[in-house]
Amino acid sequence: MNQLLAMRAFIRVIEAGSFNRAADQLGMPRSSLSKLVSDLEKHLGTKLIHRTTRTISVTAEGVEYLHQAEQVIAAVESADMAIRGKKHKPSGHLRIDVPVSFAHLLLIPALPEFHQEFPDITLSLGINDRTVNIVGEAVDCAIRAGTLSDMSLIGRKLFELDYVTCASPNYLARYGEPTSPKDLGNNHRIVSYFFAATGKPEPLIFILDGDRQDIYVSQFAANEGNGVINMMLAGLGVGQHLRRFVQPHIDAGTLVPVLTDWHQPRLPFHLLYPPNRHQSARLRVFVNWLIARFSL
Repeated sequence: MNQLLAMRAFIRVIEAGSFNRAADQLGMPRSSLSKLVSDLEKHLGTKLIHRTTRTISVTAEGVEYLHQAEQVIAAVESADMAIRGKKHKPSGHLRIDVPVSFAHLLLIPALPEFHQEFPDITLSLGINDRTVNIVGEAVDCAIRAGTLSDMSLIGRKLFELDYVTCASPNYLARYGEPTSPKDLGNNHRIVSYFFAATGKPEPLIFILDGDRQDIYVSQFAANEGNGVINMMLAGLGVGQHLRRFVQPHIDAGTLVPVLTDWHQPRLPFHLLYPPNRHQSARLRVFVNWLIARFSL
C-alpha cells in the first residue's frame, strides 16, 4: 500500500463529503478510492469512516488521524516546494464555511481575484449562518461574526462592521418614521434575526449618550441575514442590519435609515481555523489573501 497516496485519498473523501465526489475530483474510480481507504484502515487497525449508501461520517479515530495526516501531507508539500524552489503555486481543494451575507456580498465577488492568483486551488463554500463544527465537519477555515467562543481554534480578526436601522419607503409611508426606540417598540412592526440553534431572537440595540435600550419583541424574524434584508425590503417592518450589506439598497432608495442618532455596538468578524502546527500551503495562502483583502 502506498500510505501517502492513501492518506491523500482519505483526506479528499472527508473534504468532499462522499466517496463519489472525491473520486470525481481525483479522477479515479470510486472502487479504487474506497480500496485505498479500506487498506489504510486495515493498516491502522481501526475504522476511520462509517459508510452508508448515501453518507459518510468520521469516527473519533478518523478525526484524530485526519489532523495527523494533514500535517504529514503539509510537511511533504513544504518539502516539495523547497526542493522545487517554489516554482509551482499551491494547489488542491479547500472547504470554507461563510455566513450568508458575507458570502454573497463580499467574498464571492472577490473570489475571481483569488482564482487569478492561485488558479490551481479549488474551493467549496459552505454558505449558512449555522455554526459548524470545523474539526468534525472537516472545514479548513470559517468566517464567523460576533464574539469568539471556541478557544481551541486560531482566530484572526478581519474587521468590525457598523449597524444601521432602516425600513422601506412603503413601510414608512404607511406607519410613519419612529421617533425613538420606545416609539419603535410600542407602535411599529419589527423585523429581527433569530438564532437557528436556539430560536432566540437577537434584540435591536439602541445606544445614545450612555442610554441603552434593547428591543426583543418582533413580528417577523429570519435566521439568516439575507432573509432579514428581504423582509425589510418587502415592507414588513423596521430592522437592523450591517450597513456594508444594505448600503446598495440605501443608495437605491429602497431602504431608508431611521433613528440615526442612536447606534449599536459594531460587529467583529473573525477568520477561524484549526491550530495545526503545519498548515497546508493552499490554506496558508488563502488565509493570507483573506486578511490582506478584507482586513481594515
